[in-house]
Amino acid sequence: MTALEDRDYFTDYEILKDPYEYFEAVRGHGPIWQPTGRDYLIVTGFDETVEILNNNRDFSAVIGLAGAAAPLPFQPHGSDITEQLEANRSKILGGDLLVNLDDDAHNNMRSLVNRLFTPSRLKANEEFIREYSEELVKKAVANGSVELIKTISTPFVTLVIADLLGVPEQDREHFMKIIEAAPPPGSLETGENDFSDENHPMVAMAGYFARYIGERMPAPRDDILSELAHAEYPDGTKPRLEDLVALSVFMFGAGQDTSAKLLGNSMRYITDVPGLQDRLRADPSLIPAMLEEVLRLEGSTKQTARLARRDTKIGDLDVPAGTKVLVALSAANRDARRWPAPADFELDRKKIKEHVGFGRGKHVCAGAPLARVEVRIILEQFLKHTSNIDLDESRHGPRGSRDLDFEPSFIIRGLAELHLKLTPSADIGS
Repeated sequence: MTALEDRDYFTDYEILKDPYEYFEAVRGHGPIWQPTGRDYLIVTGFDETVEILNNNRDFSAVIGLAGAAAPLPFQPHGSDITEQLEANRSKILGGDLLVNLDDDAHNNMRSLVNRLFTPSRLKANEEFIREYSEELVKKAVANGSVELIKTISTPFVTLVIADLLGVPEQDREHFMKIIEAAPPPGSLETGENDFSDENHPMVAMAGYFARYIGERMPAPRDDILSELAHAEYPDGTKPRLEDLVALSVFMFGAGQDTSAKLLGNSMRYITDVPGLQDRLRADPSLIPAMLEEVLRLEGSTKQTARLARRDTKIGDLDVPAGTKVLVALSAANRDARRWPAPADFELDRKKIKEHVGFGRGKHVCAGAPLARVEVRIILEQFLKHTSNIDLDESRHGPRGSRDLDFEPSFIIRGLAELHLKLTPSADIGS
């Protein structure tokens, strides 16, 4: 019988749907380990993960979307493969997307993204988030039950980012259908993403965003797309239209799974941790701390990947240029060397914001501030308008023995569906 740690993380449905036992088996070989017969390292240690994510000089993010198991389109040679990597970047899946960029190209694009999620911009967007979330929640509570992921999570996060960017209302329904039909990044069920396919969600939306930005160049409006249309890089140069379109589409699509899955993963703990929902109803100011602990235990991103572009080290381990690394974020967040009782939910866990659920360093998730705001607000509405929330036992089994179906993605940690039973509060009519 094959040992758990010798099974293939990238193709094993059982592991992709529940990776924690696998990563613990890998951790048994130390915080850094090369699986037998594989050409990549797996990093499960918290300190080692932070070290890699902060070392942008020696580690490239270019394989972040493709994953550590994907073969490189070139044969690395020498102690510094930076030039080889850049010559082949276009051959690597998503190599020109923000999440995979390095150095000046990343700095330039990130400078544009930082315009989207400023505190003042998010504050201005909160009214829309609160009104729309209340509308969704009240409808669900009046019905007494709801399937959370497709009925609420997906349309909610899609319309929030659409409103933030300035997507016209008449196009939002179409965008929701595109996002709902799209598989999560790294999905095993769809094979490799093909960005040349005109039916790919990101390709389908590109034409819309090209039109939006083109319209705003001569006639700016009070929205983020207008800011991007007139933006400059830090050196004063203007971005190309195709770069603005790619960035807009990526930012619209990238945060969908992160926020939607965070809402679903949070609701699991709200329903199943004894007394938790009562504490949160009595004191909603505890919701942010609860979200951080959920991000540690069940972050929406299970792993990312890096490629060593120079001879370097992780801790005391020599890592040659060309080495691929699976950075197991979900394992780092359960490293007992960093987190006491790492598998337990603790609402008041010390220094909880040091988790790597949103990554770390230059590539830390740009949409993290938005995800925290929108999920906090909709959870406030759920708790305000209910006296009890539970999972539907006919669908998911009893507490303590739940039957939950997670999507088979090597990147995303998210429920395929979550059926809730909702008991209204006394002030449901208010």
